[in-house]
Amino acid sequence: LADTIKEIDVAGTAVATPERARLRAVQTPQAFDFELILKAHRAAASQALEFTDDAMIAESSGHAVHIFEGDPSNFKLTSREDFLRAESLLFNVWLGGVSIPHDHGLAGHSDADVLAHAVTDAILGAIADGDIGSHFPPSDPQWKGARSSIFLAHAADLVRGRGGMIAHIDATIVCEAPKIGPHRETIRASLAKIIGVDIDRVAVKATTSERLGFTGRQEGMAALALATVRLPG
Repeated sequence: LADTIKEIDVAGTAVATPERARLRAVQTPQAFDFELILKAHRAAASQALEFTDDAMIAESSGHAVHIFEGDPSNFKLTSREDFLRAESLLFNVWLGGVSIPHDHGLAGHSDADVLAHAVTDAILGAIADGDIGSHFPPSDPQWKGARSSIFLAHAADLVRGRGGMIAHIDATIVCEAPKIGPHRETIRASLAKIIGVDIDRVAVKATTSERLGFTGRQEGMAALALATVRLPG
């Protein structure tokens, strides 16, 4: 235990300090032979005692309980603070329609997929049809939390609606973390599927800003994209 443990009385006054070296915080879930713990639970059901975990129930039936190394991030969800802490560990970053686990999340009106937004704007720019905000205004509540793949697919449909095709997408992500390399091919495949082109028409690169600026300080991410389209005439 990292904390000093105090035994207190009903008035909240410390009356003893147990030796910390002999104490352990025990997590759940816990592992037991099924028949052993089932029998122990059945025996404990008739006892007027308060059991706080399976280990206590096993001990009450005379079984020795052994401990092993746990994981501090595997904490029990009981109080509101526990849930807030757990939520903070469940961040992910959407990039090109792919959810990537990360210790930070991106804030945005939609799912904040900075890469999908950049590619969407590149396609709209190539056909001179405004930008993502003019087609999907952030002031419109229906797009709150929406998947950015909707915006990207719409831009691709506009190109096809003019009888054209998307010849190539060249996109670059600027961030210090997460590492894009392990996810590059998945992102390429996702973008290709959303846009409706072969994967060999989609290039995804990544770079850092050498710890300079807001991306270097990991306060946000940036993405740049070029779209090459072919239209009739």
